Amino acid sequence: MLTEAIALLDADGEGALTFRALAARLGGGVASIYWYVSSKDELLDRATDQVISEYVARIADLPGSEDPLADLRALAVDLFDTIREHPWTGRYMMRDSSTQPHVVRAYEALGEQVMRLGMPPRETFHAVSTVLGFVIGTAIDLGQEPPAELAATLADRDSGLEQYAQVWRDLDPEEFPYIHAIIEEFVGHDDADQFRAGLDLILEGMRQQAGGAADADRAGASAGPD
Repeated sequence: MLTEAIALLDADGEGALTFRALAARLGGGVASIYWYVSSKDELLDRATDQVISEYVARIADLPGSEDPLADLRALAVDLFDTIREHPWTGRYMMRDSSTQPHVVRAYEALGEQVMRLGMPPRETFHAVSTVLGFVIGTAIDLGQEPPAELAATLADRDSGLEQYAQVWRDLDPEEFPYIHAIIEEFVGHDDADQFRAGLDLILEGMRQQAGGAADADRAGASAGPD
């Protein structure tokens, strides 16, 4: 049931997921689905957890390294690729821990890498939340389809970027200096590269923050009691 629900969601989006449509794919009646889930919300939560279970299985085989941020980056990139492949999952992760044990394990895996930095609990929580929010938000954004009226005029992604860029080129460069500075970068950019560059900025900030906390701890220890 979950396999067919995921296939339906991937192909046609959340709006197409109804118990009637799912029952038709399964070759049974709608009533049979209620033996397994009580509502569409529960079905979405469980389908999300099923997708993330495959992610959790993959990251369990990662070798790991001495650099927690390198390991965190590997986990984050894999999660980004997973959600980008199934963009609907990003809206349902962390919604119900009782029906999403693998989502909880994914969250734990990210957190354990950040814990290796030795930052206080609050900073660790903020750091994990920032990484997770960036991964999910960016993957969802890139997985969105353009409006139907716009999509009908576009031959491909590159033509869509060029269409936006042409509008921007007509803007007053004195009023919009930033936009004019990055227009050509925007036209030729790769979404995955842009995600990784943003993730690296976040991770570098975490590295510096963790280093500052360690320096403060060493300074306190060397000062000794008053």
